[in-house]
Amino acid sequence: MTQEAQTDQVPCAAWPEPLLIATLFAMDPHGLGGISIKGRSSPFFDAWLDLLKDLLPDGAPLRRCPVQTGDDRLLGGLDLATSLALGQPVVQRGLLSEVDGGVLVLPMAERLSSATAARIAAALDEGQFQLERDGLTSLLPARFGLILLDESIGPEESPPLALLERCSFRLDGNGLGLADLAGAGASFEQIQQAKSALPGIGLAEETLVDAICEAAQAFGLHSARPALLCLRIARMVAALDGRQAANLGDVTLAAQLVLAPQALQLPPPPEDAPPDEAEPPESQDEAEPAETETEPPPPPETPPDTEAEAKNQPNPSEILVDAVKSALPAELIAALGNQAKPNRQGRASGSGGGAMQKSPLRGRPIRSRSGTLKPGERLNIIETLRAAAPWQKLRRRPQAEGAPASKRIEVRKSDFRIRCFAQPKEATTILVVDASGSSAFQRLAEAKGAVELLLAQAYVDRSRVALVAFRNEGAEVFLPPTRSLARARRQLADLAGGGGTPLAAGIDTALMLALAEKAKGRTPRLLFLTDGRANIGREGKAGRAVAMADALLAARAVGLSDIAAVHIDTSPFPRPGARDLAEAMRAIYAPLPYLNAQAISAI
Repeated sequence: MTQEAQTDQVPCAAWPEPLLIATLFAMDPHGLGGISIKGRSSPFFDAWLDLLKDLLPDGAPLRRCPVQTGDDRLLGGLDLATSLALGQPVVQRGLLSEVDGGVLVLPMAERLSSATAARIAAALDEGQFQLERDGLTSLLPARFGLILLDESIGPEESPPLALLERCSFRLDGNGLGLADLAGAGASFEQIQQAKSALPGIGLAEETLVDAICEAAQAFGLHSARPALLCLRIARMVAALDGRQAANLGDVTLAAQLVLAPQALQLPPPPEDAPPDEAEPPESQDEAEPAETETEPPPPPETPPDTEAEAKNQPNPSEILVDAVKSALPAELIAALGNQAKPNRQGRASGSGGGAMQKSPLRGRPIRSRSGTLKPGERLNIIETLRAAAPWQKLRRRPQAEGAPASKRIEVRKSDFRIRCFAQPKEATTILVVDASGSSAFQRLAEAKGAVELLLAQAYVDRSRVALVAFRNEGAEVFLPPTRSLARARRQLADLAGGGGTPLAAGIDTALMLALAEKAKGRTPRLLFLTDGRANIGREGKAGRAVAMADALLAARAVGLSDIAAVHIDTSPFPRPGARDLAEAMRAIYAPLPYLNAQAISAI
């Protein structure tokens, strides 16, 4: 790939996930095994399949294999008509051989029989298969890639495990549309150039191999196949970006694509390191050497800054584990929710509604209380009769001698039981976006995607979305709380980035907006997308030390306000300073080196 072409190309990490997966798969369908796409046939799947076909070489076959395909069509056999015409046996090629050099699409893969799946998996592993049917023996090529269209509804249905474990990627097509394929990807010529350069791509550090294996083990993937696929995909990403070696960022992106969808367990919590053992005191002879001995020259001292940087250098395996955590599916992200404080306001379960509040007329019935029936309240007739029942014998006593006892139920004011209801408050999600720096364009693009995903849910849970952007010397409420998708799109289209990072101003502005929403009876939630590297203080003056101190003070105000918050760390590598900022806000900390709108919305 030429230097000029690489300068104009957007890095792979900034591509939408479906576009990136299609490009990587088109480079080497057989080497990457396959792709499992969850969801029924939709315009998105048809457009994605057309995109993949355009990226494949000319003449590369792309065939569909129906579920009920028999061995004669799948493997091939004797071509009876041609054999009778020629007077000699002629082999008829099956689908596995016809698709050599291309892609085999399996619709309704969850209904595939285990026998058919075993034959496809064997051909996929070897790149060829031995045909022995109808008295014929022939070795046929079968180097192809798989696309499993998983149309299952319940968790009990799933494509065969023999094929799933050979798929490098698993893509959830539910909720994806044509907009998820928009973006400047690689052309067919660039893919071919990257494919030719792939054999010469190495690793920037040999420790990256150990990091991949440790991350796979942490998520319960004990097979060597996921780690090997991660390594191969990292080299392919480097080749697409025009680099000669895959770095930690490439490996992190590959781990998010491969390990996160296949994770079988959550990594165990890190163990506290044991205290360093005190060094034994030196003996007197060792402490006081002989005068005749010449003391060796002292070793060269390492600058203190270099020592601190080396000590604080993050472990590659820890970075991979954190990156895979940030890209976990929704069900595993929900499992991570137990790390948050359960009593924080606004941590509603499942739905996007806010905290529960009492309501006299609507909502979910919770209990009944005694009291006087007032206008606008509802009487619980059953509980009222139950309260009056024990007193009926006393109340039915005749007031005068010889008068008949009353047979009607006598209910008094002290028996009244008023219905009590609870309904969720209207929630407001406030996205606080760092619009500063050279990489702001990627963050802003993902923030716009997250806002649109949240707005799509606003009609269901009656919630609102707001956007606060901070850059240069201050912060601005760029999008007031709204449920209007059209208005949000118009406002977001004008949002630009660049300049300094006034983090304290962004936190203060978001907190003021959240308190205003709380005063209106809504439940505010704060979602920060920033790397936490402030360089502009509250007074608008530059200075990293003062700016970070002001940001911590503003973060502590958020923590004292008891408003739910999430801090998504957008820096390439998680830093202790960003975690300290999240702890000051009492927020959920989620390192997300490679942004993804779906992951932001899920968190």
